Amino acid sequence: MQEIKNYFLDKDIEFKDADEGVVRKVLAHNDNLMVCRLHFKKGAIGKLHEHPHEQCTYIISGKFEFNIGGKKMILSQGDSTYKQAGILHGATCLEEGELLDIFTPERKDFLN
Repeated sequence: MQEIKNYFLDKDIEFKDADEGVVRKVLAHNDNLMVCRLHFKKGAIGKLHEHPHEQCTYIISGKFEFNIGGKKMILSQGDSTYKQAGILHGATCLEEGELLDIFTPERKDFLN
Protein backbone atom coordinates (compact mmCIF):
# COMPACT_ATOMS: atom_id res chain seq x y z
CA MET A 1 0.00 0.00 0.00
CA GLN A 2 1.31 3.43 -0.92
CA GLU A 3 1.81 6.25 1.58
CA ILE A 4 -1.40 8.25 1.93
CA LYS A 5 -1.28 11.77 0.54
CA ASN A 6 -4.22 14.02 1.42
CA TYR A 7 -3.59 17.19 -0.57
CA PHE A 8 -2.90 17.60 -4.29
CA LEU A 9 -2.28 21.18 -5.42
CA ASP A 10 -3.15 22.01 -9.03
CA LYS A 11 -0.16 24.36 -9.34
CA ASP A 12 2.17 21.43 -8.58
CA ILE A 13 0.70 19.05 -11.17
CA GLU A 14 1.59 19.25 -14.86
CA PHE A 15 -0.53 18.13 -17.78
CA LYS A 16 0.99 15.14 -19.60
CA ASP A 17 0.21 13.89 -23.11
CA ALA A 18 -2.50 11.23 -23.22
CA ASP A 19 -3.64 10.88 -26.87
CA GLU A 20 -3.12 13.23 -29.82
CA GLY A 21 -4.80 16.51 -28.86
CA VAL A 22 -5.46 15.27 -25.31
CA VAL A 23 -3.53 16.11 -22.13
CA ARG A 24 -4.14 14.71 -18.64
CA LYS A 25 -3.46 15.76 -15.05
CA VAL A 26 -3.61 13.04 -12.40
CA LEU A 27 -5.22 14.75 -9.42
CA ALA A 28 -6.09 13.21 -6.04
CA HIS A 29 -5.55 9.46 -5.88
CA ASN A 30 -4.75 6.46 -3.73
CA ASP A 31 -5.00 2.70 -4.22
CA ASN A 32 -8.79 2.58 -4.49
CA LEU A 33 -9.68 5.88 -6.18
CA MET A 34 -8.27 8.32 -8.75
CA VAL A 35 -9.40 11.65 -10.19
CA CYS A 36 -8.00 12.98 -13.50
CA ARG A 37 -8.59 16.20 -15.44
CA LEU A 38 -8.33 15.99 -19.24
CA HIS A 39 -8.23 18.77 -21.83
CA PHE A 40 -9.30 17.89 -25.39
CA LYS A 41 -8.71 19.98 -28.50
CA LYS A 42 -11.58 20.01 -31.00
CA GLY A 43 -11.43 16.83 -33.09
CA ALA A 44 -9.26 14.93 -30.60
CA ILE A 45 -10.20 11.30 -30.04
CA GLY A 46 -10.11 9.24 -26.89
CA LYS A 47 -9.59 5.91 -28.68
CA LEU A 48 -11.91 2.98 -28.03
CA HIS A 49 -10.46 0.94 -25.18
CA GLU A 50 -11.41 -1.09 -22.14
CA HIS A 51 -9.89 -1.61 -18.70
CA PRO A 52 -10.68 -3.42 -15.44
CA HIS A 53 -11.54 -0.15 -13.64
CA GLU A 54 -14.98 1.37 -13.10
CA GLN A 55 -15.04 4.95 -14.43
CA CYS A 56 -17.27 8.00 -14.18
CA THR A 57 -16.72 11.04 -16.42
CA TYR A 58 -18.06 14.53 -15.75
CA ILE A 59 -18.06 17.03 -18.64
CA ILE A 60 -16.64 20.30 -17.31
CA SER A 61 -16.86 22.08 -20.67
CA GLY A 62 -17.11 21.41 -24.40
CA LYS A 63 -19.13 18.88 -26.36
CA PHE A 64 -18.23 15.20 -26.81
CA GLU A 65 -19.60 12.20 -28.65
CA PHE A 66 -19.18 9.21 -26.35
CA ASN A 67 -19.31 5.59 -27.45
CA ILE A 68 -19.98 3.26 -24.54
CA GLY A 69 -20.58 -0.38 -25.37
CA GLY A 70 -21.49 0.54 -28.96
CA LYS A 71 -24.12 3.11 -27.96
CA LYS A 72 -23.24 6.68 -28.98
CA MET A 73 -24.50 9.87 -27.36
CA ILE A 74 -23.50 13.54 -27.51
CA LEU A 75 -22.89 15.10 -24.10
CA SER A 76 -21.95 18.60 -22.96
CA GLN A 77 -21.23 20.67 -19.84
CA GLY A 78 -22.80 19.19 -16.71
CA ASP A 79 -23.49 15.73 -18.20
CA SER A 80 -21.76 12.62 -16.93
CA THR A 81 -21.20 8.95 -17.76
CA TYR A 82 -20.62 5.65 -15.97
CA LYS A 83 -18.50 2.93 -17.53
CA GLN A 84 -18.43 -0.50 -15.91
CA ALA A 85 -15.24 -2.54 -15.81
CA GLY A 86 -14.43 -4.20 -19.13
CA ILE A 87 -16.80 -2.18 -21.34
CA LEU A 88 -15.42 -0.85 -24.64
CA HIS A 89 -15.60 2.96 -24.66
CA GLY A 90 -14.15 6.13 -26.19
CA ALA A 91 -15.00 9.72 -27.06
CA THR A 92 -14.57 12.30 -29.83
CA CYS A 93 -14.30 15.97 -28.94
CA LEU A 94 -16.79 18.02 -30.99
CA GLU A 95 -16.05 21.35 -29.23
CA GLU A 96 -12.82 21.94 -27.25
CA GLY A 97 -13.36 21.09 -23.63
CA GLU A 98 -12.40 19.42 -20.39
CA LEU A 99 -13.43 16.22 -18.62
CA LEU A 100 -13.08 14.99 -15.07
CA ASP A 101 -12.49 11.22 -14.91
CA ILE A 102 -12.90 9.22 -11.71
CA PHE A 103 -11.59 5.65 -11.52
CA THR A 104 -11.81 2.84 -9.03
CA PRO A 105 -9.39 1.35 -8.36
CA GLU A 106 -6.53 3.73 -9.14
CA ARG A 107 -5.03 3.59 -12.68
CA LYS A 108 -1.44 2.60 -11.88
CA ASP A 109 -0.62 2.93 -15.61
CA PHE A 110 -1.27 6.71 -15.34
CA LEU A 111 1.40 7.15 -12.64
CA ASN A 112 4.44 6.39 -14.83
